Amino acid sequence: MVIMQLGILMDYWGDFSMNAWSVHIHYWTGTLWYLYLIIQPYYAVHGQMKKHRTNGIIGMFIAGAVTLTALSMLHRDIETAHRAAELADQFGPFKPWFFYGVICVEIIMILAFGYAVVKSILHRKELENHSWWLISSVFIIMFPALARGIQNVWIMIYGFSVDTDIMTPLYLTSFIIIGMTIWASYKYGRIKHPATYLAISVNLVTCLIMPLGKSESIQAFLESMIKG
Repeated sequence: MVIMQLGILMDYWGDFSMNAWSVHIHYWTGTLWYLYLIIQPYYAVHGQMKKHRTNGIIGMFIAGAVTLTALSMLHRDIETAHRAAELADQFGPFKPWFFYGVICVEIIMILAFGYAVVKSILHRKELENHSWWLISSVFIIMFPALARGIQNVWIMIYGFSVDTDIMTPLYLTSFIIIGMTIWASYKYGRIKHPATYLAISVNLVTCLIMPLGKSESIQAFLESMIKG
């Protein structure tokens, strides 16, 4: 929770009034999701199972909101790619391909997040499976927030110019999250759990932003599917 909030701090709060409505909704539903993953185990281990189950139903609604608001923001990335092509000087190192690549990995993250939530529902009577599928969702969706934070710090250090390396901080973010995933799964004996494999795989895919974003066929597909 703390790492996610620190990552998004400057990007969200720095231009709070300029953010689109969908950004605000996605931020607050995502924050609520993290809070639910903190309070739900507390209820479960303190004998408040009735409250745990009731909040669990509400939590699934929040998970759906996280998923749908993330999908609703994809067209914003398409528009940003267009502006990056038209106003190249203002976007510096951020070329249109970067935003197409971000869309690709975000779609994968959204699908993986939804899958993890559904699996937690299917295994709701199996405590260890249920809980670990939900915990894995943290590592599945952490990348966008943390990557923005690390990328902002990187730009503060190395400057904002057409030659600034914007991918290295993203690779660093991926491996930080993978390290956290491995540490948590080792601590709770879930190294070989499918949810662990899913979280690691998603964060490895984020390293493909450049080749995915530069693919003209992928760009054309995204342009044809994601309309405003």
